[in-house]
Amino acid sequence: MNFTDKRVLITGSSRGIGFGIAEAFLEAGARVAVNGKSPESVSSAMEKLGNGDHLLAAPADIGTVAGCELAVKTAIDAFGGLDILVNSAGIGASRPIADCDEEMWDDHIDVNLKGLFFVCRAAIPELRKSNGNIINIASDAGLIGVPGLTVYCGSKGGVVNMTKAMALEIAPDVRVNCICPGYVDTDMIRLSVKRKPDPDAAWQKMIDYAPLKRIATPAEIAFGVFYLASQEARFVTGAALPIDGGTTAGH
Repeated sequence: MNFTDKRVLITGSSRGIGFGIAEAFLEAGARVAVNGKSPESVSSAMEKLGNGDHLLAAPADIGTVAGCELAVKTAIDAFGGLDILVNSAGIGASRPIADCDEEMWDDHIDVNLKGLFFVCRAAIPELRKSNGNIINIASDAGLIGVPGLTVYCGSKGGVVNMTKAMALEIAPDVRVNCICPGYVDTDMIRLSVKRKPDPDAAWQKMIDYAPLKRIATPAEIAFGVFYLASQEARFVTGAALPIDGGTTAGH
């Protein structure tokens, strides 16, 4: 799909799924604002992406309202507007309910839910002008319950339903959709596996979780973002698209 010179802000794009999405948009000709929490992480990501003139550094902490507004302002000031917003910044931790404390709740809600909302709020005026669209990265854990991920499920379930409410409120000017990935092969996932007592068994468990018996690549999530961001999806809004290998079909 052709996104030549489309102005794109991707939060959480210094690593993981967001980095894969940034890489795909860049290859499709878009102008991409790369966001991460620190200037160092953004600089490292941009170097991996080739440091071309279609790249913009937009470091900011999406866990704060000021950071959300800064990321959006940086992109709009440099690009002269905005066509596509992808909210990919997120955190996730697995703990039994008894071990979930207030700090964990605050961390998940601040980044996964509150941050996503305030990035959208800051970007909507410019997206209205361009008849642009928003794609939120939720999770299959926003559609079904997963033991040990109660807090994460709560935050991502909020993303799914907030996507629907937002799609209704800002239609017909701006489309809003979300993608619900299953396990994706990222550095965050691989690091969590390494911390397990039996990393090989933990990796195999992730593979076996989906009926298709593998985990996704970041590029496969990017293809879903491409569809929702494209003119081919111009009659799609308020949708939650699973890219999960079949996990949400039932367990």
